[in-house]
Amino acid sequence: MDKLYLPLAAIIPLLVLFYLLIRKQNSMMRSILMFMLVFTSIVGAFLLENLQASHVAQAVQSVKDWLDEPESPAKKAPVFIDDYEPQIIPIKKQVLLEAPVVWQMPELPRGCEVTSLAMLLQHQGVQTDKLTLAKEVRKNPAEYRISNGKIFFGDPNKGFVGNMYTYTKPGLGVYHKPIAELAEKYLPGKIKDLTGAEFQELKIHLSDNRPVWVIINTEYKKLDDSFFQTWHTPDGAVKITMKEHSVLITGYDENSVFFNDPLTGEKNKKAPMKDFVEAWVQMGRQAITYLP
Repeated sequence: MDKLYLPLAAIIPLLVLFYLLIRKQNSMMRSILMFMLVFTSIVGAFLLENLQASHVAQAVQSVKDWLDEPESPAKKAPVFIDDYEPQIIPIKKQVLLEAPVVWQMPELPRGCEVTSLAMLLQHQGVQTDKLTLAKEVRKNPAEYRISNGKIFFGDPNKGFVGNMYTYTKPGLGVYHKPIAELAEKYLPGKIKDLTGAEFQELKIHLSDNRPVWVIINTEYKKLDDSFFQTWHTPDGAVKITMKEHSVLITGYDENSVFFNDPLTGEKNKKAPMKDFVEAWVQMGRQAITYLP
């Protein structure tokens, strides 16, 4: 605003001076002076107008510069970058892992499932053993009986059926659900139940150096229907085989599957791929591992 006083202070004295000169001059000189007065007034007005316009332009430019000015890092809204990328694990042509081998005998004649779980957990560094897991696994309280030619017993999906410690009393084993539940206590949020998956998915975890607990049979090949029987349980009819078994898969190649067998105590035991997979599918594609 101070800059407006400067042209005004210069124009007003000029106007007063012109007026005094005009009073004492003849008509021609008066006309010349009048022209100069008008010309000076116009020039002054023009300068004043442009000066004001420059202030407006400057104000507009200031607003524009303010809008175009990049925000400082402190004022910028936080940018959340989801840097999680699902890991793509290539399936290897062959795998053979070094996992602990544990023999279920002589303490647990029917404890192949908890013994294979002990091997899986120990491979991940969990300090536990087969006898501890045998006590902790969920049990099915159903009692064995035969009535009208029908077998009434428990459902292995609900807990361990029968006696785990001796063959002299009725018993069978346990399926993936109670085993996964028990494993979760030792590795919370890290247990992956792969039941129902294709065998190819098991290879993904094996390729990432993680063995896989599975339900199979003691023949390691598809069984004839004659090896199966129907049990009537409080939860409905269940088709089972007394050859039910559990092992820990430790590897594979083009033709074979390798596994730690708790029944024989053999490490990296070998079975034909085709036979093993068919037996695994027949037993319901039951499988469990842990996540990284």
